[in-house]
Amino acid sequence: MDLKQLEYIIKIAEEKNITRAAEKLFITQSALNQQLLRLEKELGTQLFMRSRANWQLTSAGKIYSENAKKMLQIKKDTYNQINDLLEKQKGKLSLGFTPERGSEMFASVYPLFYKQFPHVKVEPYELTVRQQQNEIAAGNLDIGFLTLQDHQKTNDEHISICAEEIILAVPVSHYLAELGGALGEHLPEISLEQFKEDSFAIMQKGSTLRDLFDQLTSECKINILLETRSCQTLFKMVAEGLCCSVIPVIYAQNHPNVKYFSISQKPTWKIYASYKKGSYLSHPAREFIRYAAFYWNKKSNALWNNL
Repeated sequence: MDLKQLEYIIKIAEEKNITRAAEKLFITQSALNQQLLRLEKELGTQLFMRSRANWQLTSAGKIYSENAKKMLQIKKDTYNQINDLLEKQKGKLSLGFTPERGSEMFASVYPLFYKQFPHVKVEPYELTVRQQQNEIAAGNLDIGFLTLQDHQKTNDEHISICAEEIILAVPVSHYLAELGGALGEHLPEISLEQFKEDSFAIMQKGSTLRDLFDQLTSECKINILLETRSCQTLFKMVAEGLCCSVIPVIYAQNHPNVKYFSISQKPTWKIYASYKKGSYLSHPAREFIRYAAFYWNKKSNALWNNL
């Protein structure tokens, strides 16, 4: 069996369009179409229902695609195991991480990793948590670094790295600000119910932090001033005196215009390294997770020691 053919069918299925698939595979559409027709003739059935804009897998195509993914995963795991056995520090490592925190982690960790594994090609992707989960399940990411609550885990593997508290940030002009604290102090506890008349900057729908915020405020209506994709923007909105926000402690900064509270429900989330269930985690992959865990725990411990 030609493994390239497996990749071709998977890519057409992902793109749902043979033209886009050919572009991603860096081959001509004609060459890709010939490969598909040859395979369909060999199997005696069509793998796709064709249309100009949307190619869908047939029942036979679904069987072929699902098993093609398994075979390519077996090939990847086999090569990784043999490289580890022979102590060959080479190969490819695809990594997913979230914007902001993930990018900062990668910039800090990659130089250390490269020094140890200069011949391992690293492919980094900045993706949302849900995008990473989809790519891990599909076998397209070796490791994803995710911030999750336990109920948001998928059936894939998860290695717990550290936990973070989610805290309330309010502008110093707020009438309750005098009850709040600064980083480095024991933060007073308060209920979000007391802020139901205030405006909040929150993360956009689909993010882990937004899901957590919605849980916290399910019993009280909160006025939303801004929805954003950036935790740093949340902090800046509070520092400018525009509104309140709920932010991970790692994004909190001591600022003359900001006071903090511990939220009564004590919300937390965890940072996980996640990889496809049943797949083999290579030695370079395990080492990257070790470097990332050291980075997160060092950063987290520094913050917790100041609270």
